Amino acid sequence: MKYWLMKSEPSTWSWDQQVKVGTKGEGWDGVRNYQASNNMKAMKKGDLCFFYHSVKERDIIGIVKVIKEYHPDPTDKTSRFGMVTVVALKPLKKRVNLDQIKDDKRLNHLALVKQSRLSVMPIDLKSWKIICNLGGIK
Repeated sequence: MKYWLMKSEPSTWSWDQQVKVGTKGEGWDGVRNYQASNNMKAMKKGDLCFFYHSVKERDIIGIVKVIKEYHPDPTDKTSRFGMVTVVALKPLKKRVNLDQIKDDKRLNHLALVKQSRLSVMPIDLKSWKIICNLGGIK
């Protein structure tokens, strides 16, 4: 299993919307950056992802699980990009803000800090555990 972080603007797709779709999940569409797309291509069914509200909030809100691997994105008229389908697993007990992550020297290497515009990125297991701990979950 691998670990990831996926960003969404709450005004476009929020944690609450993700939860409301239930067990059928939702396609993570609209990604048009090649690096982010390649990260989604590497995702496997069962991988876990932090759900991050970007722009104004800049918080990790919860955890989603990949339930369908990379497949065509119907919002892409060029057919160059795809998506994965994810389902909400659980919210964090405490949101983890980007400032908290930046202030934690153990997390300075993350793409979230170094490549702030990247919308889908890998998270190593050690960092995953640190962030889960900051969020009040094990």
